[in-house]
Amino acid sequence: MGAFFFSGSHTAKLDEKGRFVLPQEMRFGLVEEGKCEFTIGLGLGGCLAIYKKSVIQKIVEKFQANQHVAKFQKFFTLFFSTLYQTECDKVGRVMLPAALKEAVGIDKEMVIAGVMDKIELWPKHVYDANLRSLLEGTSPGFTLAQMTEEAFALLQEEPKTVGEAVESVMNPAYFPS
Repeated sequence: MGAFFFSGSHTAKLDEKGRFVLPQEMRFGLVEEGKCEFTIGLGLGGCLAIYKKSVIQKIVEKFQANQHVAKFQKFFTLFFSTLYQTECDKVGRVMLPAALKEAVGIDKEMVIAGVMDKIELWPKHVYDANLRSLLEGTSPGFTLAQMTEEAFALLQEEPKTVGEAVESVMNPAYFPS
């Protein structure tokens, strides 16, 4: 069996206490050492991100080597000061910290999107607008076709040595007829 990854999307509503129900299949993906504990923080592009404990630990380890580099200080302060360790209650509800909810503008409805090693939480109106502009080709700077082409290009294996690079370019299959 291959490595686990998060995928799919679900719509959720916040209750009066600021909680939402995390879909069961996503909860199962967060379980490590028999516990469903995780970290919620700011994500890219105006969303929140839920990270498994093991994923956030890898991020911390990599960032620690650069914690005293001046150009990263503001980012590290914002990133780490907005991380909240949490867990689901017995029925799968997650409390969304007020500071995070306000930071990205989640009020009542949100989209929970599985994205590889994390789960993104989007204000529903923002997610819907982003999806619509991408599908309609009105997204600034990129079309869905361009983004798909560039993303799938990441799957092509890079030559590991200069010799392999020259060999791949000299291969007759490299040049379309």
